[in-house]
Amino acid sequence: MEKELVILGIETSCDETAAAVIKNGTEILSNVVASQIESHKRFGGVVPELASRHHVEQITLVIEEAMKRADVHFEDIDAIAVTEGPGLVGALLVGVNAAKALAFSRNIPLVGVHHIAGHIYANRLEKEMKFPLLSLVVSGGHTELVLMEEHGSFKVLGETRDDAAGEAYDKVARTLNLPYPGGPHIDRLAQEGKPVIDLPRAWLEEDSYDFSFSGLKSAVINTLHNASQKGLTIEPKDLAASFQESVIEVLVGKTVKAAKAYGVKQVLLAGGVAANKGLRTALEEAFKGIPQIELVIPPLYLCTDNAAMIGAAGSILYEMGKRSELTLNAYPGLDIENF
Repeated sequence: MEKELVILGIETSCDETAAAVIKNGTEILSNVVASQIESHKRFGGVVPELASRHHVEQITLVIEEAMKRADVHFEDIDAIAVTEGPGLVGALLVGVNAAKALAFSRNIPLVGVHHIAGHIYANRLEKEMKFPLLSLVVSGGHTELVLMEEHGSFKVLGETRDDAAGEAYDKVARTLNLPYPGGPHIDRLAQEGKPVIDLPRAWLEEDSYDFSFSGLKSAVINTLHNASQKGLTIEPKDLAASFQESVIEVLVGKTVKAAKAYGVKQVLLAGGVAANKGLRTALEEAFKGIPQIELVIPPLYLCTDNAAMIGAAGSILYEMGKRSELTLNAYPGLDIENF
């Protein structure tokens, strides 16, 4: 009987300290996440130095808890997969060094994983991937359309030229005096309001799959300032609905266009903003009329940063023969096409 593949995944790219144990690349034995949202909330965003300190405090406890919940020991672990980038360099270093220490002391193979590849492979924990496929990655720091012809192969068709979608959500939320993180609050408000305010859509060049949300963010701020100067009141829920409609229309429009152009079998949604109810609903509606393309949307707990996704991606990389040396470092600007 073929031996089961057991991977310990570690993720510390931003403000979640996470560890998970994954079996055969698709089964979650444990998935532990220590969130830092409460610590960063009063600053209105992630403070890198604070995030690093919290990771140092939590990393050993989180790994031990993941191993305990999975009921495995280090002799059961075939490899340790860890996020090497992109992300906050100080935060990444905590996870990378913890993984290297364990790999060295226990003589376990080490596999470096790209953070965005992890978000994409989170979908494999729910449904097997079918190639070619297209992934829409939407998070606080990234907005990308990634084409995959096979496992481990990533081609970026389009990416953000300025603010990522999640970043724009947080900045608009701050303008509306909503708590951090702003995305869920904007999404909730948008469900209550109506998109009655005319806001721009940045389609860019006709053949471009790139994204731009900086102009939209500025338009929202200007709309509020202009109304204030005129003594007018704008309903926050209507502004949230108008902003969200503008973002989603571009995200969904470009995704559908790319999916048809490249003849993909699957479209995967990935990243923290994949938890957005409006985006999930709009994608489902858009692909209802395209039965030849299967839409895969991960459950909410696999959208935000977690280590199960790193274990899932690491499992594939391990099976492909990828190994990292103990010289592995943190790479905050790691390129997914060449990692």
